[in-house]
Amino acid sequence: MRITHDGRPRGVGLATFVVLFAAWFVLTSVTHTIDAGRFPSPREAWDALLQIAVTGYADARLAAHVVQSVKLVLLGFAAAVIVGMPLGLAMGWSRAVEAFVNPVFLLIRPIPPLAWIPLAIVWLGLGDAAKVLVIWFAAFVPVVINSYSGVRSIEPHLIEAARMLGATRRMLIGEVLIPGALPMIFTGLRLSLQACWTTLVAAELIGAIAGLGHVLYQSSLDLFPAMIVVGMIGVAVSGAAMTWLLGVIEHYVMPWRGAIMRTMAPPPGAARGIERAGSAAA
Repeated sequence: MRITHDGRPRGVGLATFVVLFAAWFVLTSVTHTIDAGRFPSPREAWDALLQIAVTGYADARLAAHVVQSVKLVLLGFAAAVIVGMPLGLAMGWSRAVEAFVNPVFLLIRPIPPLAWIPLAIVWLGLGDAAKVLVIWFAAFVPVVINSYSGVRSIEPHLIEAARMLGATRRMLIGEVLIPGALPMIFTGLRLSLQACWTTLVAAELIGAIAGLGHVLYQSSLDLFPAMIVVGMIGVAVSGAAMTWLLGVIEHYVMPWRGAIMRTMAPPPGAARGIERAGSAAA
């Protein structure tokens, strides 16, 4: 079995999709164990995909729905990063800032993002701004927490060493604080991006005329399971693509982290050697 640079077997993920698709096809099209009224067959899902891509569904075609949803997610995510990351870094760096902000943050943190929908409508109406606000809150909390944790995870002796070498406050923040917190920051960004897509469907219930969440809502009203599956796959693929892009950015910003992971991974021949040793022992 071929091993990737990070130690994971190649082809396992692809095999998982093949097995799931085969099970889907058999249960819905061959044995009819699952009724078509509850879950569509692959052919029905394909027909629904062609319908929304070519003729349109829920007031728009698939491309327009995807663009609208991606736009809302990007706006909410960007706003959360712009506000949440500096706030988390400041709370982690300064005890005074933490003491001032933390009580309010602890109060709003347990509030579910969906609970902000009524206020979002009152404040901003039924336009995109209300949807962005709900998505922003879903992404805001993970960004703050992980930025804060990233700063607090930096070894104190590194900060002291930088100060002894004469580093100014700006150098200390730029050369020690932010680079040291980056791994945790990117973990928070991944969680925030996932939270954005999780909240998207509910956010697009606020007077939406396009978007993948609107497709899911309309297809549920129409009792159209095949279109529901298409909408879910659209959310999954869009979210996965944005997560992959975030991973590319992370690799560009922190190339040294990939080098560390490669040094921790077993050499290419290690897996075959372990397999041969196991076979000999058996």
